[in-house]
Amino acid sequence: MSQAYNLCIIKPNKSAFSETFIQAHIDGLAGNKKVLYGGAFPVFDHEGKTLIRSKLGLLSYLIQKRIFKRKNIKVRTCALYKYLKEHKIDAVFAEYGMVGASVTEACKLAGVPLIIHFHGADVYHRDTVAEYAELYQDAFKYASAFIAVSIDMAATLKEMGAPADKVFTASCGVDTAAFPLLDTSASAKDFLFVGRFVEKKSPQSLVKAFKILQEKHPDARLWMVGGGPLFDETRELIADLGLNEQVTLTGVLKPEEIRTLMKTMRAFVQHSVTAANGDKEGTPVTVLEASSSGLPVISTRHSGIKEAVIDGETGFLVDEYNITGMAERMSTLAESVELSVQMGKAARNHMINNYDIHMRIALLDHIIQSSISNNKIK
Repeated sequence: MSQAYNLCIIKPNKSAFSETFIQAHIDGLAGNKKVLYGGAFPVFDHEGKTLIRSKLGLLSYLIQKRIFKRKNIKVRTCALYKYLKEHKIDAVFAEYGMVGASVTEACKLAGVPLIIHFHGADVYHRDTVAEYAELYQDAFKYASAFIAVSIDMAATLKEMGAPADKVFTASCGVDTAAFPLLDTSASAKDFLFVGRFVEKKSPQSLVKAFKILQEKHPDARLWMVGGGPLFDETRELIADLGLNEQVTLTGVLKPEEIRTLMKTMRAFVQHSVTAANGDKEGTPVTVLEASSSGLPVISTRHSGIKEAVIDGETGFLVDEYNITGMAERMSTLAESVELSVQMGKAARNHMINNYDIHMRIALLDHIIQSSISNNKIK
């Protein structure tokens, strides 16, 4: 049984459909939780009120942030410091590196241990890393723990200056009970993608691979769920390739609608790549959810996907931008529903044994409690 403690979780967005992993932490972590949000540095407290109480203080903050573009703003650091003291917070759990770096000074003033959970762009997006470089170094000196979602990310954090003994690898998890094994033995040649239409997910590469598959298997279908900056561009490509009848763009769907869609699919497909700005995936939750549901995953040798998908056992991996290779792997599963079922069962077992959300939450809880205990010894 976890001991009682006061945990402050700080996240950038009030809510974002693609950040189910953050909600899983909020729902699952032990302790008495207070959730703050509102950008790289929290603007709002757990009741939705501004952390900076006075109108003059708010005005000062806005001028420094918007006009002078400052990262260290004393009035907001003091406001967070007061909040942490007032609510007797025992530890701060920051979602994303930018958030952790921004709140380091307040945590230091309050003497509260800080745990920073990195997810992807906060480690790989070059401009973001450069913008927060100085604050990252401060965070590396002060914070109690740094959580990476893949082995690759853990190595990069160490290269950036995070102390090796404080870096933990713990990808986001999946609720294997909420995503039970599906019977795909009667599935048609239908393939599913779920995610944001952004450069690092390269939806255009997936469409191009599907076009090659289509020429060999005219009865194949592709379902693409989500939205984002490359949505219109992807839609135009689909039209240019004459795939309007074969590719369905659903837009953003609710989780239960995605689960319903999964029931008819042969496999999950995602062609993740390193973006021009350096941005990469962490470990995509959609890949974990599909695997838990018994869908083999066809993806790329990219970041945490290399660990989540066992090539040739729970799905297939190809090199980034190997569009022909991806089409060939899709064709392999299009031609064998038996292989799809076999790989899907192996994928689910891999999730149960290595990615179940309860295991992940237990590990995070252990890291948090260890940080609190170590802080009391100081």
